[in-house]
Amino acid sequence: MFIVKYIKDVAGGIKSLMTGMKLTGRYAIHHGKEKITQQYPDNKETLHLPERFRGEVVMIHDENNEHACTGCTACELACPNATIKIITKFETTPDGKKKKALDTFVYHLELCTFCNLCIVACPTDAIKMAQTFEHSVVDRSKLTKVLNKPGSKIRAGVE
Repeated sequence: MFIVKYIKDVAGGIKSLMTGMKLTGRYAIHHGKEKITQQYPDNKETLHLPERFRGEVVMIHDENNEHACTGCTACELACPNATIKIITKFETTPDGKKKKALDTFVYHLELCTFCNLCIVACPTDAIKMAQTFEHSVVDRSKLTKVLNKPGSKIRAGVE
């Protein structure tokens, strides 16, 4: 009884080993015929990132320097590690009412875990993940960014 179980375990181990080595053997046989590893930065021109790649957070501005951020702070609340800081101000509308508006959208890239929770939380799709991934800098303060461009304003029709 013990010997039968032992032989089954050894046979199962050999089968598992052969399954795992099949891929390694394929790479060894096709060596030089197809590229498996791409050398970065040599492949910068041909580098293709998937559509769902999570790079840094950016605010979308149109050609008129308008964005869709209302300053609701939903992204700031959704962020698990305080990467985003929304600073708002109150503007007077033409009918005399005060309305909250975005003053500064501060993004701390050095704290970001690229979890995408802020993007999902944004009710107006004002922010998205960019395709950039090269963020090495000597001065850490360069990783803190203001996402709303100077002079930008909220797009008409966004509430």
